[in-house]
Amino acid sequence: MKILVINGPNLNMLGVREPEIYGSRTYEDLVEFICGAFEEFGVEGEVFQSNHEGDIIDRIQQAYGEADGIVINAGAYTHTSIAILDALKAVRIPTVEVHLTDTDAREDFRKVSYVSLAAEKTIKGRGFEGYREAVEYLASERP
Repeated sequence: MKILVINGPNLNMLGVREPEIYGSRTYEDLVEFICGAFEEFGVEGEVFQSNHEGDIIDRIQQAYGEADGIVINAGAYTHTSIAILDALKAVRIPTVEVHLTDTDAREDFRKVSYVSLAAEKTIKGRGFEGYREAVEYLASERP
């Protein structure tokens, strides 16, 4: 099984960006944590990050026929990108949406998620652990 983890804009700035919200751990710490989850659940994995919507769409499309599952934290594109939603719908790869923070407890605009319309599951507010839960979910037998 191969799982593709996609991180969107500004996640590369973890540890710098609003540490009072996102904490002091860095993006490199997150990648290391995710790779540990791949190992824990015995799956092959890749972590991809881009600040560019088109690059994210291209990577989703490239996953067709290659990945068995997608974990996506689309960052701000979660709330704005119908194009990312359409790409996820087009490839029909089982998808889990992840957010480090509880987006429902933040600004009103963050309560809207286009990504959730294509995701089998959404995990919010669990920090790095949300990625582990997403990998576990995709690696497990599902109906």
